[in-house]
Amino acid sequence: MSSSSNDDLPIHSPAREMSSTAVAHRINALGQPIGPVLPDWRSAQLPSREPIEGRTCRVEKLDAGKHAHDLYEANSLDTDGRMWTYMAYGPFASFAPYRSWVEQSAQLSDPFYYAIVDRDTGKATGVASHLRIDPRNGVIEVGHIAYSPLLARTTAATEAMFRLMQRAFELGYRRYEWKCDALNAPSRAAASRLGFTFEGIFRQAIVVKGRNRDTAWYAILDREWPALRHAFERWLDPANFDARGVQRVALSALRPAARAES
Repeated sequence: MSSSSNDDLPIHSPAREMSSTAVAHRINALGQPIGPVLPDWRSAQLPSREPIEGRTCRVEKLDAGKHAHDLYEANSLDTDGRMWTYMAYGPFASFAPYRSWVEQSAQLSDPFYYAIVDRDTGKATGVASHLRIDPRNGVIEVGHIAYSPLLARTTAATEAMFRLMQRAFELGYRRYEWKCDALNAPSRAAASRLGFTFEGIFRQAIVVKGRNRDTAWYAILDREWPALRHAFERWLDPANFDARGVQRVALSALRPAARAES
């Protein structure tokens, strides 16, 4: 079949799929398309225990002795357990099993768990992690995000995600992933707001709490990071917030402007 239009290709044609990608490719000596060469590529570094200092929060290695009690108290404000619906664990009926979970999680290197600490109170109000850490290929994921009601929908909630993103790209990663239950509308909305690109749904990917989970995949690439970082920095500028702490310009509005200026 000869054609000058992709519209004539079968829906699942490899040619259609390759032509729809934005990454330029080369042709090898056999006439096959191959990906671009990465002559300067070096493996990324593993996450470290060095804390990440932000304007509204500090992101530091999870520690049961320092964080478990504050986290449990903050999570307890979620009286109906809504924050745990799409997690593989929780809710926790009492402090003892939660502390045990924190103790075990804090010892892991992948996922590498962080506590998100409020700068004003010094108390931990949320948890997140870097996981599926692949320095050789430069891929890392953010996940296990458990925001208590004290952290959810605050400036610190966004800044924590920005700081973890920033740390990953500073460590040399070239792909930063976000995955969630495809039915988790708030998580999917958060991924889009934070600048992740939706890449598709893996059907029947895993089983969570005895339920099927289709997984939605999102990612940010290193070449997209400079403009996105600029948008976060402009959003976090104190001048972007009024006396009540309400944003003047939304992050979603700053992202296109940052891309246009880059």
